[in-house]
Amino acid sequence: MWKKIFPAYGWISVYPVRYLGSDAVSGVTLAAYAIPVSLAYATLAGLPPQYGIYGYLLGGILYAMLGTGKQIAIGPTAAVSLLIGTTIADMAGGDIQRWADIASLTGLIFAGMSIIAYVIRLSGIVNFISDTVLLGFKAGAAVTIGLTQLPKLFGVPGGGDNFFEHVIVLIEQLPQTDFTVLIFGISATAIIIAGEKFLPGRPIAIFVVIISIILISVTSLGSAGFAQVGVIPAGLPEFHLPSLNINDVDGVIPLAFACFMLAYIENVSAAKALAQKNGYEIDAHQELLALGTANLAVSLFHGYPVTGGLSQSVVNDKAGAKTPMSLLFASATIALCLLFLTDMLKNLPVVILAAIVLVAIKSLIDIKEFKRLYKVNKYDFRIAIVALAGVILFGILNGVLLAAVVSLVLLLKEASNPHVAFLGRIPGTNKFSDLARHPDNENIPGVLLFRVESSLLYFNVTNIYNKVWQKVLSCDESLKTVIFDLGSSPGVDMAGARIIKRLYLNLKAKGISLRIVDAYAGVRDMLRSEDLEHLLGRISRMDTINEIVEDCVNKQKSDSISEVKK
Repeated sequence: MWKKIFPAYGWISVYPVRYLGSDAVSGVTLAAYAIPVSLAYATLAGLPPQYGIYGYLLGGILYAMLGTGKQIAIGPTAAVSLLIGTTIADMAGGDIQRWADIASLTGLIFAGMSIIAYVIRLSGIVNFISDTVLLGFKAGAAVTIGLTQLPKLFGVPGGGDNFFEHVIVLIEQLPQTDFTVLIFGISATAIIIAGEKFLPGRPIAIFVVIISIILISVTSLGSAGFAQVGVIPAGLPEFHLPSLNINDVDGVIPLAFACFMLAYIENVSAAKALAQKNGYEIDAHQELLALGTANLAVSLFHGYPVTGGLSQSVVNDKAGAKTPMSLLFASATIALCLLFLTDMLKNLPVVILAAIVLVAIKSLIDIKEFKRLYKVNKYDFRIAIVALAGVILFGILNGVLLAAVVSLVLLLKEASNPHVAFLGRIPGTNKFSDLARHPDNENIPGVLLFRVESSLLYFNVTNIYNKVWQKVLSCDESLKTVIFDLGSSPGVDMAGARIIKRLYLNLKAKGISLRIVDAYAGVRDMLRSEDLEHLLGRISRMDTINEIVEDCVNKQKSDSISEVKK
């Protein structure tokens, strides 16, 4: 039990000493990557830059104890940071302390939701957001994030409350572009991109940060009008319970839910990808506890929601991480930097943070997958575009909620309109399959066979009945028997049983009999509870569809002979 709740108990007790060097190097590398990135993401969230560092410091320690991903790195991510920043802006009213408290409160509620989901075993919630919707959402978030960073790249103030206002304001301010800042930012962006391509897994961003600080500190660039990060408080974060303003509750709960959904999906997706690459399995249920506990710690020490992002986790993996011990080395390195090196960051140009964010978000836009969807599935492509447009037009919080709603609608639409397959005999066999897919199958004279490729439940039985009844009406007067193959329907509720009864009665009125075949035990029990066995005759799993068909054909022949004799 303890090994299951605390996975670290298992790997620490058998930790190979040979892994220590790899984990130490990857931990230091991750810290070198995390510091500049977390500074950038914190500013994206509208918070003091050190708040992003606190997320890596504390989140990594708790995840190392409770998480099941060996290479996952926990910290702020671009999408969650923008979600926090754009949503809290209207709630905080410009008060930075209230802004920070709301962000931490969001993390606290997020933690509660995650732990509750763990207790009641809701890990399957990740399946309610389809990959198609997530594809569009990420692309929309990348466009939105990029638009917030472009003014910093051009050295202009920017502004606006929505996508179109951001674009209009930026265009109006372009004549005020500070070309020194622009060239500096483009150069930094190009170096980071080149570093990712030619030196994958190396913390190129930290070298860009160091070089930019040196240039601003010792050259004339320091007086060229660069906006700078400013003083970052030295020392480790102190315990701080976020204050609760009752007016904030209505806004914080949906924000926390959106962060939870987005963060959990991102965390599990990244963990599964790296687990598959490295040959082990993760426990999606345990990840709820790990993520909830990590966010609980972060929110109580001046942080905001964190998760296991793919970009930082890939850095950790490529640097050689073997176990979550790398996260402990990363946290120790970050702690040392907070204690002794914060003075070095005060001259860091804000445009460098914008460059880091712009490079980071390019991985959110998967052009290849959009092209593939357009070729193979236009319907899914349109859904992805709807999710993308939702984020751009309605904001990132509404975009997350829209993505969840669209996913549920798609799920309900699919479940409420299952495929009804009308069957024919496969030539030369005693087996039957879908006539629509196999038009060479043989129709059985006087017999209509069908199966429903789902359970029969209250929200889909009307559509099922209508499809079957339309098919019955399209048949000629030779139709004498309808056979319902229940072998692909694992469940039938009361509404399902009653729709079968209705079908029986309506067929009987037309002189057509109904037979049931291959029903599961639970299905048979439900049909019997509605007295269908009394109407249909014995309902048995022992009878095969071929035996029922042969019985019906023989009965029709016998009836025909009797009619001729008469």
